[in-house]
Amino acid sequence: MDEESVGKNFPIVCVGGSAGGLDAYTRLLQNLPSDLGVAVVIVNHLRDVATHLHEILPKHTTMPVELITERLVIQPNHVFVIPEKRDLHILDDEFRLKPISKPRGWPNVITVFLRSLATHWGGQLIAVIVSGYDGDGAEALCGIKDVGGITMAQMPDTASQSDMPETAIASGCIDFILSPKDIAKEIKRIANAGI
Repeated sequence: MDEESVGKNFPIVCVGGSAGGLDAYTRLLQNLPSDLGVAVVIVNHLRDVATHLHEILPKHTTMPVELITERLVIQPNHVFVIPEKRDLHILDDEFRLKPISKPRGWPNVITVFLRSLATHWGGQLIAVIVSGYDGDGAEALCGIKDVGGITMAQMPDTASQSDMPETAIASGCIDFILSPKDIAKEIKRIANAGI
């Protein structure tokens, strides 16, 4: 798929995680083909700690890995990483960054982005919740399913911190509970099926 054909004709895979998420992100990316035609957006549940994922993850994928900046255009066959201290939104095929809306307590950056995707992205949506504390993302999963998206959670016994996947599963809106490697296989199957 060339970059001229951007538009809402490719899947966005939102991978939300926190503590222990790095292991899940790397295993998932290692098993995803770089030409699958999906955009992978990693929404790490951080507030103040500077992210280094855009420096670490290129060792595990041949897809370009970019730290998201305001109005960056979403493209397939790329990995995008949320910066710290920001809520992430999507509008007109571009990322939009806003000051974090929940400055105290556990951030809800995954929930915020998934809700924005459900409202503003017309293409296929795949929401993946991996290792992490708290339950960020769980509240938005039913909304992803309501617009025809597919939801996945990391199998809790493969996560170093199982809170986030367990809360996602408890929402009753998870389609698949898999290891990171099997999540990658399922994303590949979905992308190849074009559903």
